[in-house]
Amino acid sequence: MADQCMPGWILAALFGLSAIYYLVTKKKEQRANKDLLEARSESVNSIATTSGECRSSNVSDVDVIIVGAGVAGAALAHTLGKDGRQVHVIERDLTEPDRIVGELLQPGGYLKLIELGLEDCVEKIDAQRVFGYALFKDGKHTRLSYPLEKFHSDVAGRSFHNGRFIQRMRDKAGSLPNVQLEQGTVISLLEDKGTIRGVQYKTKDGLELKAFAPLTIVCDGCFSNLRRSLCNPNVDVPSCFVGMVLENCQLPCANHGHVILGDPSPILMYPISSTEVRCLVDVPGQKVPSISSGEMAKYLKTVVAPQLPPEVYDAFLAAVDKGHIRTMPNRSMPAAPYPTPGALLMGDAFNMRHPLTGGGMTVALSDIVVLRNLLRPLRNLNDAPTLCKYLESFYTLRKPVASTINTLAGALYKVFCASPDLAMKEMRQACFDYLSLGGVFSAGPVSLLSGINPRPLSLVAHFFAVAIYGVGRLLLPFPSPKRVWIGARLISGASGIIFPIIRAEGVRQMFFPATVPAYYRAPPVK
Repeated sequence: MADQCMPGWILAALFGLSAIYYLVTKKKEQRANKDLLEARSESVNSIATTSGECRSSNVSDVDVIIVGAGVAGAALAHTLGKDGRQVHVIERDLTEPDRIVGELLQPGGYLKLIELGLEDCVEKIDAQRVFGYALFKDGKHTRLSYPLEKFHSDVAGRSFHNGRFIQRMRDKAGSLPNVQLEQGTVISLLEDKGTIRGVQYKTKDGLELKAFAPLTIVCDGCFSNLRRSLCNPNVDVPSCFVGMVLENCQLPCANHGHVILGDPSPILMYPISSTEVRCLVDVPGQKVPSISSGEMAKYLKTVVAPQLPPEVYDAFLAAVDKGHIRTMPNRSMPAAPYPTPGALLMGDAFNMRHPLTGGGMTVALSDIVVLRNLLRPLRNLNDAPTLCKYLESFYTLRKPVASTINTLAGALYKVFCASPDLAMKEMRQACFDYLSLGGVFSAGPVSLLSGINPRPLSLVAHFFAVAIYGVGRLLLPFPSPKRVWIGARLISGASGIIFPIIRAEGVRQMFFPATVPAYYRAPPVK
């Protein structure tokens, strides 16, 4: 009797578990949707509910409002202004920024600057030419040069003070008569029947105003308070940078970025002027030693300094003693936009990756080129729903460049961090030795890193070539059971690193970018 009832009990149990899973999942989705709606309501106001509070009327006197005048916002303002658009830029603080990131522009980003007519913005700021990287590990080093043979002699990476570069771009954008730069804090986006019509902002004098335009582009950076209404912000903070400036320091390889594969994680150095070198020490996790208590100085002197090349040791200790130590969380966030009529996200407000590879500005400038080319055929931007559908192609067309750089940054960071796992130790060593082989083994990965040739398939091919190279080193000349096991773990670990990043970036759009479909083509002029 029990045997006859057993299938029924099993079936009932499966249905019960399925029902419980469905209810739990649905409850989680409802909670997530509720949180999303609450977050959206914080940064979006209905025009109907705010009418009369501010001193502007619902009239568009510009084509585009840009929120933020950092690298992305300033470059975009100049680009759209040069194309004849009336642009209103609202930036929280128009004084020169002082940051410890956004100081290294890859050659691929410099090529985009040329394409946008902004290459002169790296002049007159004591910017340094960068020709590649020097990679250090366990007292050995290898030099990785950018493959620039096919380019004009002026094409190279550039490193500089971030604030000087931004001010040059702001000045160039502001020199156009149809671009207005205003200092103010955007409080919220203004929405009318599902379409973003403009922004509500507070001027530097404390006056609340509204500004209206057919298209609002949010470029308010990594700490954006407006992104939640326009995307699903899945922000991860894998580590923090501890930044210092080394003065009168001669790097081992002149005009190169330096990556020291330290323990527990990488250390970066690169020149930012003719007399200064930026040093960024990566600290895994979201907590760093206290600066005020002296724990940070002790950590830098006892843990970090002994791992540095001797050429920079004294300058590093002098910088620690000087005390100008700053920290910055390293954020990554895949692009997950909600296509919204009348609005668009760009820059770090839209998409972030670990800054280890210095790819953020290259991605932002590449995105601006894509957007400029999409908007150029349009005489006006007033049909918000049609424009929104048209601009959905932006998210597809940006993918090959952006996702390649994003994936490389995330994967390299995980490989370059020290690990007690034997397989990951082998992967780290294999990566160093593979790049040290030179020729195509270094030129291919460096062309990806530099943004010169950002091809997703090439990225995956080189990543697994490193893994296979590592396995080969383990199995030759005589494999042992332990080495075979480590090799299998190495391949599994490599897959576990790169495939989740690719999945988050979007496999189809990354590897099979479509040309602009018919319904994405320029809407008719009205």
